Amino acid sequence: MTGTVILDPLLPLLVIYAVAALAVVGVALAIWRRLPGWWLRGLAGLALLAALLNPAIQREDREALSDIIVLVVDQSASQRISDRPEQTEAALANVRAEVATLDNTELRIVTLGDGEGDSGTQLMTGLSEALAEEPQGRIAGIILLSDGRLHDLERTPALPAPLHALLTGQPEDWDRRLVVSNAPAFAILGEPVTLTLRIEDQGAAPTADAFVPLTISIDGAAPLPFDVPVGQDIELPVDLPHGGMNVLQFETPAVDGELTARNNAAVVQINGVRDRLRVLLVSGEPHAGERTWRNLLKADAAVDLVHFTILRPPEKQDGVPVEELSLIAFPTRELFMEKIEDFDLIIFDRYRRRGILPSLYLENIATYVQNGGAVLVSSGPEYGGAESIFRSPLETILPGVPTARVFEEGYVPQVSDLGERHPVTEGLEAMSPPPEDGDGPGWGRWFRLVDTTVPEGAEVLMTGLDDRPLLTLNRVGEGRVALLASDQSWLWDRGYEGGGPQAELLRRLAHWMMKEPELEEEALWVEPTGQTMRIIRRTLEEETPDVTVTGPSGTETVLTLEEVSPGRFETLWETPDVGLYRLTDGTLDSVIALGPAAPKEFEQTIASGEDLAPAIESTRGGFANVSDGDIDLRSVREGRPAAGRGWLGITPRGAYRTDSISVTPVLPAWAFLLVAALLTVGAWLREGRGRTRR
Repeated sequence: MTGTVILDPLLPLLVIYAVAALAVVGVALAIWRRLPGWWLRGLAGLALLAALLNPAIQREDREALSDIIVLVVDQSASQRISDRPEQTEAALANVRAEVATLDNTELRIVTLGDGEGDSGTQLMTGLSEALAEEPQGRIAGIILLSDGRLHDLERTPALPAPLHALLTGQPEDWDRRLVVSNAPAFAILGEPVTLTLRIEDQGAAPTADAFVPLTISIDGAAPLPFDVPVGQDIELPVDLPHGGMNVLQFETPAVDGELTARNNAAVVQINGVRDRLRVLLVSGEPHAGERTWRNLLKADAAVDLVHFTILRPPEKQDGVPVEELSLIAFPTRELFMEKIEDFDLIIFDRYRRRGILPSLYLENIATYVQNGGAVLVSSGPEYGGAESIFRSPLETILPGVPTARVFEEGYVPQVSDLGERHPVTEGLEAMSPPPEDGDGPGWGRWFRLVDTTVPEGAEVLMTGLDDRPLLTLNRVGEGRVALLASDQSWLWDRGYEGGGPQAELLRRLAHWMMKEPELEEEALWVEPTGQTMRIIRRTLEEETPDVTVTGPSGTETVLTLEEVSPGRFETLWETPDVGLYRLTDGTLDSVIALGPAAPKEFEQTIASGEDLAPAIESTRGGFANVSDGDIDLRSVREGRPAAGRGWLGITPRGAYRTDSISVTPVLPAWAFLLVAALLTVGAWLREGRGRTRR
């Protein structure tokens, strides 16, 4: 119990100040007049002021509260390497034992895991949340049990007590790390992109090797081995093999003695884009659909179009000199012999053999396809005649054999069963409103179809009159070919009978032929959202096998995919960790990087208190290495150094809780007034006796 004197004025303080001033003036006047009772007047004034101030004694019943020591235990990924888990357990037991020896002291333990995503160790965020849960007046000390590597130093809270750090790790710890310091998000196909790599050793590394092995793998292919120097930036030029996302993995093997191999690999994802699509359009004669092809290709700013048109057939003899048949001489030899490999796609639009392109040129085009080129034939009646382009060296690559029959009657193009699963034609029917009778797609009719038979291996995606082949695709060697057995796709472009998805169909067709990854009919890829994978398998088959996913730690997970639309199978999977994942279904392989292959936790793995030093020094706290053995906890006065060799200090706070309060007046107000009156009478008598004596 404690007692203190408190005041409860009966009048406003301004009035009391005025009374006090009058009392002082009265006493001063009495002294000036040399009245012998001046001191009694002064006491009377004090008694009067005491009556007005109404003093009382306040008594409190207090209960002492315990001091609190906050211990934040870092259990992030970097604290789970080497022997740090055992060190953490030993240090935790040591702190518990020391706190148990302190009088009236409690221990609050806060466990901190990995941050969200790849945010690293949020040590100060965890400390802030822990301090917010406790009364600041009771916190006697704060201890961080960690390797000292944190990623939110800017969130350091106001510290009400000494801050200390118990650092895990060993003096001889070392680690090797692979760093990619410069990697673009996209690159142009055919142009080398330069990456900057560096392999560095951290901590007490053994004698540095001059060179270490490095492997480079693209899209999970067989790795290519190299030897690279340690501690130096390496400029690495890379040519992307294909369009779309290219996943490059760099890895250096783990060495005995290093802390972890999680930072020995790095993954870079670069989107390969084409600079310009080079297309050669060869039109055999002017017709209504020629302008459609030209407009379609010229509308795309990324397309470089070379259009070779035969406006006047050679058999037309009207006496016009040959040198006057064109404004400039068309460079046929240069296009079809010397620079044919520069084109991504060659389109023959109603072309017939008239001797303008010699067989040697056509034979060179067939070789161009075998080596990876693409040829699209949009055929008219000439494809079924004696001058058909099929009856040339192109016969070996074209996906349709003409029967010499040409049908001239109306029909609505249909997507075949295979076409519903193929990325070139899937979903086309949904791009137009259904017809009024509800049967088939809501497309306008075409009025010409060249009858063809399909060679082995070719795929019919669309059919025409009586289910005859209309759009046929095939792969030849490394290249691709397509045959559109009609020249009337332009009717859709003109909106005849409602038209149809002509532009989308031809765009997809051209991009499939140029091997754009998003239009591959057999594909396995992943669409990540955070740490959730949407695994997608596109196939022309009715079923697809399970997918095996290999995670960063080497664990395998087998997933079953469900068909969500014709030819498309999907599943969602929540991944347990960030890093590089490999997927395979036994036929196709894919790789995907979720976050960095080496998370932020493994950028710096050597234990250090460098980042924590400013916060600890500001509270006069200290560091202690767990590897040095147990520490002692001691009580120190506030403001004194709180750390020394083998010990850490806490500052007892002496906090308490008030259970009850009682207030007792010193004297009643009337008693003070009575005392003041008696003193006043005493002063009067004293001064009156003095005058009688004189």
